[in-house]
Amino acid sequence: MHVVVALVKCSSSARPSQLEIAEMTSGTGQTLSSAPTAGQLLWTPDSVRVERAQITKFLRWLERERRLIFTDYEDLWRWSVAESDCFWRAIWDYFGIFGDAPAEVVSGTDILKARWFLGARVNYAEHLLRHESVATSEEVALVYCSEVRPVATMTWSELGGQVRRLATRLRQIGVQPGDRVVSYMPNIPETAVAMLATVAIGAVWSSAAPEFGSKMVLERFGQLEPKVAFFADGYQFNGRVFDRRTEIVTIANGLSSLTTLIWLPYVGLERDVAIVPRVVEFADLLKGPEIPAAEFKYKRVPSDHPLWILFSSGTTGLPKAIAHGHAGMVAEHLKAMALHCDLGPGRRMFFYSTTGWMMWNAVMASLIVGAAAILYDGSPFHGGADALWRIADETGATVFGASPTLVQTMKKENVRPALTFDLRALDTIILGGAPSTPETFGWIYENVRQDLWVTSQSGGTELCSSLLAGTPALPVHAGELQVRALGIDVQVWNENGEEIFDDVGELVVAKPFPSAPLFFWGDAGDVRYHDSYFTTYSGIWRHGDLAKFNSRGGAYLYGRSDATLNRFGVRIGSAELYRVLEQIPEITDALVVCCEMPRGEFYMPLFVALGAGRQLDEDLKSRIVVRLRTDASPRHVPDEIHQAPAIPYTLTGKRMEVPVRKLIMGVPPERAASTDAMANPASLNWFVEFATRGRATRDTV
Repeated sequence: MHVVVALVKCSSSARPSQLEIAEMTSGTGQTLSSAPTAGQLLWTPDSVRVERAQITKFLRWLERERRLIFTDYEDLWRWSVAESDCFWRAIWDYFGIFGDAPAEVVSGTDILKARWFLGARVNYAEHLLRHESVATSEEVALVYCSEVRPVATMTWSELGGQVRRLATRLRQIGVQPGDRVVSYMPNIPETAVAMLATVAIGAVWSSAAPEFGSKMVLERFGQLEPKVAFFADGYQFNGRVFDRRTEIVTIANGLSSLTTLIWLPYVGLERDVAIVPRVVEFADLLKGPEIPAAEFKYKRVPSDHPLWILFSSGTTGLPKAIAHGHAGMVAEHLKAMALHCDLGPGRRMFFYSTTGWMMWNAVMASLIVGAAAILYDGSPFHGGADALWRIADETGATVFGASPTLVQTMKKENVRPALTFDLRALDTIILGGAPSTPETFGWIYENVRQDLWVTSQSGGTELCSSLLAGTPALPVHAGELQVRALGIDVQVWNENGEEIFDDVGELVVAKPFPSAPLFFWGDAGDVRYHDSYFTTYSGIWRHGDLAKFNSRGGAYLYGRSDATLNRFGVRIGSAELYRVLEQIPEITDALVVCCEMPRGEFYMPLFVALGAGRQLDEDLKSRIVVRLRTDASPRHVPDEIHQAPAIPYTLTGKRMEVPVRKLIMGVPPERAASTDAMANPASLNWFVEFATRGRATRDTV
């Protein structure tokens, strides 16, 4: 297939130097006299930005090597999904993926059963570290800091050297390809080294954030039967040090499969813990002579060999243990980091995240195109609501990322980064984790800089990348996600399974894509995998987001269409709260929802039904909060707790989370729920009254 058309008219003049680029603006921003409206033009890329964009280089390669030219991004996207074999083969060749090349790009048309890059043998860590071979001795791979530790750096050779030594020692203590290695550590270089070393030898990585309670961690790691665990003694947050030794004992002793525990005294606590497996100090594993890159052998594995296991919580049962493959992640992250995030050598990516969120993996993926990853351990507001901008300044970030929820807090606190920090290196802001409002875009252009590419992107743990993405070669419109990600057939469907435009519907993926999960760990017959995404539309991936596409190819998100909770930009499952609440004897039942409110805010109330004669007093509220914070995480603590006479259920025994959420967001009762499908129709009346009372005092959608 040859499409003879052109995406952008690129300048033929000589490319300016990096210094000259830094001194130029990267586009034309619009002066705002008031809050922007949805779809309002805010920024247009100039010729310099288009010229140096990674997607421009890719287009020129397609024209030169494949004789393909495209009029606009939409044409490029349509080709990438219509001819997915050709597109992903082009990605493989353009980025020079090494290892055994695939004999077949994709086998099968069913998303769940399709297999990608058959015959290929690659290693993800080898690709993240391949820039070491061409980097200068001073070129930085990691930039890191914490609330108490100043900014420091690690060069590519230092990172590669530590990974090779640790990987070799892991092999020596018996870690084999396919063994699971887990981590309970903060967002620090040691965690990055541990992940890369694990993956380098073909073992399977999984991580939990240290603020997670032991019960929550065991629900995840208990599914995996890990052989080795990395543990840090604690972490710091908002000026406090949190001792996790008690949690570590509970977790380690609850994982009977563990043979070795690797201990990191990160906050300097004594290791006086009674742990079943043998304990090895992290620092001891890094001792020994340098291992030259030429002497180290990465374990190149088949495309169906699991790379890591990420956890995405549903509304019922244990968290979903999502396994991705090496080849699929290599291809997807090369595409996403270069073409949709515009990263490459000399650039630095900072996105506030913890190690329990897929955005940590995405930040680490910036290494795959030669960019540096910026790691921060601590509160996003330590020392003030402008803390993240201070870090962006001190680390020389060129790309800054955060959830819109964090930006809303900055706005409320009257943060003005442009007046306080030197952000001249910064040219890109990525918003992710929740829908971004026009006001969020407007605040950035008014208070950071006008000559920025602001891109709101959305995907999820399920693919560890984006479905809706961006490009610096196109204008930015307020509240709008610029484009559909290349190579992924993203559509919006109505309830009849028909593709729609300019109307709100379900976000779906209609064809196989290489970063889809290989499987859910322990999910015999892919039953839970199927039930999670393919029951609404047969064979079609329903992502669980409400969205709308407009005529220019942009998209708007309207929050979750299911009951998954979006808490401070991180999706968590209601089942996690229910399992904790079951341990509180006064509570007989519960229901929790999270509502997307105007101006990008979120409201998460918890409703509890109590035993006969019990009342929700301040003591019980306090105990609920403490239990959720301790056994789950601070993210699981609701905004409010209310006592309800009864929890509404469907005839099939499911809590009616989505209808209650709709009621609170202002949907009329007759549209929010069908009482004919309810086991206890009268129970909904209290929630209708609650929503009506709330609308009198709160803005709703």
